[in-house]
Formats: sequence, C-alpha cells, structure tokens
Amino acid sequence: MTDTKFIHSRWGYGVRAVGVRVVGAALGMWFVGASLQAATPETPKLRQQATTLIGPLPDKMPGSEADTPALIGLGKQLFFEKRLSINNSQSCNSCHAVDQRKGGVDNQPTSPGAEGKRGGRNSPTVLNAGLHLAQFWDGRAATLEDQAKGPILNPIEMGMPNPNVVIERLSADKGYQRSFKTAFPGQASPITYDNLAKAIAAFERTLITRDRFDDFLKGSDKALNPSELRGLELFLTSGCTTCHDGPALGANRFQKVGLVNPYSTKDLGRFEVTKEEQDKHFFKVPSLRNIVLTAPYFHDGTQSTLEEAVRQMGWLQLGRKFTEDEVKDLVAFLGSLSDKPRAAKAK
Repeated sequence: MTDTKFIHSRWGYGVRAVGVRVVGAALGMWFVGASLQAATPETPKLRQQATTLIGPLPDKMPGSEADTPALIGLGKQLFFEKRLSINNSQSCNSCHAVDQRKGGVDNQPTSPGAEGKRGGRNSPTVLNAGLHLAQFWDGRAATLEDQAKGPILNPIEMGMPNPNVVIERLSADKGYQRSFKTAFPGQASPITYDNLAKAIAAFERTLITRDRFDDFLKGSDKALNPSELRGLELFLTSGCTTCHDGPALGANRFQKVGLVNPYSTKDLGRFEVTKEEQDKHFFKVPSLRNIVLTAPYFHDGTQSTLEEAVRQMGWLQLGRKFTEDEVKDLVAFLGSLSDKPRAAKAK
C-alpha cells in the first residue's frame, strides 16, 4: 500500500489517491528485468492481466435498455441537424464527426463554432462516450443527456439563444412532428428540449466500437502483432492502467496534467466546476479507445501526433523519457484500439 498523495500515470494526468495499491505489485512484476526488445510476451498471462485491468467493451451501452429504434432514429437525425445552430451551419456532427468512418471528432486543435469563434478545448470523441463517468473535459455534465443540451445554447458553439427557439424550429417541421410523436408515444406535446436531449443520447449510446484489442482479450492469439504485444506489455507494467483502466481505457476519473514535470496551461480544468483548490489543472482522463483516430491530443489540442503525446505523457506524468523503440511499440498497441471499420478507412 502507499499513502502518497498522487499515483503516477503515464497517459492521463495523475490521480489523487490515498491507500491505493501499486499496480505493478498487483501484476507480480513478472516483467521486471526482462529486455522489452528481446522478451517474448507470455500471451496467456498477458491476456489475463489485460482482461483483469481493462476488459472488453460491453455489447450494449449502459442505459440503453429502454432505447427504441424510433428514439435512436430521431436522435441520429437530430445529431446531424444543422438547424440546431443559430445560422443553420452546424450540427453535433460538425465537432464530433461519426460519418465517413471518422473518430467522433473534427481533428482540429479547438473547434470553430457557428459564427467562427473557437472554443478553448479540444473536442473529445463521442465514440463510447456513454461509458464515461461524466461528459466534457471538466465533467460539468453528468450524463449524455446533459451534454447534448449544452453546445446548442453555447454562444461560442451552436449559438441558439434559448430552448424555446430550438423547439419552435423543430415544431415547424412536419417530419419532426411525426418523429417525436413516434419516439415519445402518449405525450401530448413531445417536442421538448428534454426529449431532444434524450433522443440524441439514445443515438450516442449506439456508438460502441469494435477493435482488435478486444479480439485479443476474447481469445484471438493472432489479433495483435509482436510490436503491439510488446506495447501492451509495457502499458500494463509501467503504470498506465493506474489511470487508463476499465473498458474505455480511461474516462473514469479526473487527473492532473503535469504531475511530475509541470505542463504550461492557463486552463484550470475541473476547478472551474468545483471551485476546489485541489482540482486545479485536473481533467477527465481521455479514453484511449480510437486514440489513433482522434488527433490532435491533450485538452488544448497542442500535441499533433500520437508519438509526441506518448513522449510528453511519459515525461510529464512519470518523469521518464521513453526510448524510440518504446514509443513505437506503445503507439502500435494504441493502434489496436481503433474501431475496425474506421481503422480500415484510415489506411
């Protein structure tokens, strides 16, 4: 056991903890002393460790039990609806693109809003977002429904003045009149802002991805190549899973950026929500699923490549400079976390 204030993380931003068991000890430190380049991964043991600390994505998203085809279909239509922005120029998909096999982001450092103004943070992926402990980098939205309501009314993003204007636009469309009535049977006036958010959230709960890493966890010895296996081995034994654990490989805690070596940012992160001093520069740790598809990286979008993000995290969070071979293998492993259809398109 350790009673240090912080447990180091390489990918995320360092989680505050008291009395947390060191992950390396839990793994038995079977990797210690082995040469990463020369070692042959012990595949069954590696799979067992990865399954215990991470595990595959679920077949269905939590909370989707009551989502009907009509509700999901309406949510998809609303997700791509540009009339939800002040000048009919942007939809949810503009910043969180899921069409054309994209990674649920716009691949820009920060996103332009309906009137060209840019937000201060990188747009996080919407893929698998229903598994996150909260939404947005600072966790200010507890649910997908809460998150769906925010950007539409944000003056920098979609810029609608109030919910009533949104409802007026949708109510004027006979197609939406029928779709809302079907999705919310029994309601006299189903076109409401709450129902809009419920529908979008239902669609987003369908955005579960399927990747080769989960194929490996489920028993396929051929799913990962030797470099990817070495990267997984290093990922499991160097502290990454202290922060990037669970099926999403992250997104289940808030962590500090610049734990060992400082990171220059004026963004106070979680502090802006809680106003608690200890939350300054803490952010929701990003999920690593589909990370290859979601460049650029960090909350401020300053890291243009995954290789540089890996190097930076090693230094900022562990005070460690990874070798080029280690970076190569770690990036190779991270590539196995890409949704297979989207990964095929990316090639």
